[in-house]
Amino acid sequence: MQNHSLKAKTDLKIRCYYFSIEIMKLAERFPQKRVYWIISDQLLRIATSIGANIMEAKAASSRRDFIKFYNIVLKSANETKY
Repeated sequence: MQNHSLKAKTDLKIRCYYFSIEIMKLAERFPQKRVYWIISDQLLRIATSIGANIMEAKAASSRRDFIKFYNIVLKSANETKY
């Protein structure tokens, strides 16, 4: 059971990493117009922050801190979806 849980955590980090890469590839395909620069900048920041905040949560010094970072992850994921 513990091994399965560890694999799921590792898988989440890997999935977030590849998600960031896919968002970067998507942003590169946007037209070279100011409006798309603004959108792609925001999209890149929030999409890459998901994995970064998961890593921060992993290094959290308390359960409260851990929960705080995962709440940020959820908010960033929702913003990316929008």
